[in-house]
Amino acid sequence: MRLYHLTTAEYALSNITLRRLKIARLGDLNDPFELIAAELKDREFRKAVKSWKDEFHDTIGLLCFSESWHNPVLWSHYADKHRGICLGFDIPDEYAIPVNYSKKRVAVRFQNNDQNQGLAPEFVNELLRTKYEHWVYEAERRMFLILDEGTKEGGLFFYPFSTSLTLKEVIVGPHCDIPIDRIDNLVTKTNGPTEVTKARLGFTRFEVVPDQRYERQKR
Repeated sequence: MRLYHLTTAEYALSNITLRRLKIARLGDLNDPFELIAAELKDREFRKAVKSWKDEFHDTIGLLCFSESWHNPVLWSHYADKHRGICLGFDIPDEYAIPVNYSKKRVAVRFQNNDQNQGLAPEFVNELLRTKYEHWVYEAERRMFLILDEGTKEGGLFFYPFSTSLTLKEVIVGPHCDIPIDRIDNLVTKTNGPTEVTKARLGFTRFEVVPDQRYERQKR
């Protein structure tokens, strides 16, 4: 499926040049309820979930995508107030885990209802994909990855472009001041034939759309 990753122009150009994405860690995410979207009414519940959360941070990372690039709030929050760039990737459906947006927090469940056996796998899976309902505008999909020391650089982890992360589109933000030809040339040089689009603000709806003037010029 086609999914979209919005970021600053600086990071996008680096991603294109080096053909990789930075893997997010738990501490990178902007939702303080990440992985603790559970009903933590009991002290033992809080202890168990915190222990699992710490283990997750040390061993697992994720790549975050949106199902669409047209929502202007995404550009405001994740693409430097529309000055950034959106990268569109083809990702196998089975790797693209949809986020569930919920009004209520998740009930804690243990294996066989026994706290000594640890958290139930189905509960863990639910935590990994649950966010508060007000984040629904992101239409988020997640790709979870085991952290590999071989892809670590300067304390950060990266995931290379591949058959499971294939760059197909580059959408240049409405307020991005980098010349579109420069981006087009870079993408062609590093990635081969790839659709490059200049975006603009919609005239009749609250959305970000392709700038047809650039499309005509490109043809």
